Amino acid sequence: MEPQKKKGAKSMTVAEEVRAKGRRAKEASYVLGGLSTEVKDRALAAMAAALEARAGEILAANAQDMAAGEAAGLTRALLDRLFLNEQRIREMAEGLRALLALPDPIGEVTGMWRRPNGLLIGRMRVPLGVVGIIYEARPNVTVDAAGLCLKTGNAVLLRGGSEAIHSNTAITRVIAAAAEAEGIPAGAIQLIETTDREAVNVMLKMRDYLDLLIPRGGAGLIRTVVENATVPVIETGVGNCHVYVDSDASPEMATAIVVNAKTQRPGVCNAMETLLVHRDIAPSWLPAVSAALTAQGVELRGCPRSRALVPAMKEATEEDWGTEYLDLVLAVKVVDGLEEAIAHINTYGTKHSEAIVTNNYTHARRFLQQVDAAAVYVNASTRFTDGYQYGFGAEIGISTQKLHARGPMGLEALTTTKFIVYGDGQVRS
Repeated sequence: MEPQKKKGAKSMTVAEEVRAKGRRAKEASYVLGGLSTEVKDRALAAMAAALEARAGEILAANAQDMAAGEAAGLTRALLDRLFLNEQRIREMAEGLRALLALPDPIGEVTGMWRRPNGLLIGRMRVPLGVVGIIYEARPNVTVDAAGLCLKTGNAVLLRGGSEAIHSNTAITRVIAAAAEAEGIPAGAIQLIETTDREAVNVMLKMRDYLDLLIPRGGAGLIRTVVENATVPVIETGVGNCHVYVDSDASPEMATAIVVNAKTQRPGVCNAMETLLVHRDIAPSWLPAVSAALTAQGVELRGCPRSRALVPAMKEATEEDWGTEYLDLVLAVKVVDGLEEAIAHINTYGTKHSEAIVTNNYTHARRFLQQVDAAAVYVNASTRFTDGYQYGFGAEIGISTQKLHARGPMGLEALTTTKFIVYGDGQVRS
């Protein structure tokens, strides 16, 4: 769906269109960064109400995308991410309302000290400026990103995937109009409406207008952005997540956690993709949990020791250990102990979310300390790696890198700091 051109107007190139929107976003950011919490919260409430009031037109647009996606042969996981219904729209609206209850980080002074010469020096939290989001097949990202950026005084430039173009266009039209009616500057919330891939290439190099890029999607998208952008990037989201069931784990607890981590919503980045099982518990527990998983439609791919215990498993290959399936497929490996489990995770994991099920305190501590991931769990499902579940409200993404932000990225992750210095006439000698 390409943007409408006025009759007789000169057609803009993709680069001109993207840069024009970047320029508007930068101009809007100067105003947005100085708005009060009251104005921003009023806009968020209006955006939430508008989503619910105009759900019909959003769902009609989403139906177009779903029909096109099914015809194009999108996977079950991608179609699930793309799909909207009234409940999901209500959830998006509630995500915006949840931001109202969270403190506005902008203007917070995180520290202040006085120097011997009398200068009072502090560090204050401020917006980043303009945030570009490049994402695939998830219309809810449009709302989450816009809400989080608005609350933190950032303008946002959105570039969703072609498979969700009708949904994203409708959503952006609804929330941007609602925000502007409450005093948010025009250009603060914008969508790149062309599906031409050149738009992404332009965004990657647009350092004069974009202060940060956040890619949300599959490994290919994230790799393209990280390797080609000159704009600073926060890497998010590829989730080859593991659950390790230790020798003295509670079998009932382990089964509940494993089934939840794999099947509750398999198409998301915090779903479990590999199950590691201690050799001592495997003979008694693995056949039972395999039956529970296959009853939920999960295809199991196992190592030789796993297949000896559950012959119905398919044979796992080396590729399986590094695959983010985003589907009802699970790799299974029997390991000799904690050390092998940690080594396997640190070799094949994507530093997203990892879990151990154990009643051994020492093993739990070692797992927490030695596993390299943004979120590490003891006796809980990996599915909790989520901004809402952590009390952040909506999230802009889950960072798997180590600089600036790591894990679910809430409001503070969309801010930076600047030094503020108070003097009374000091000059440097």
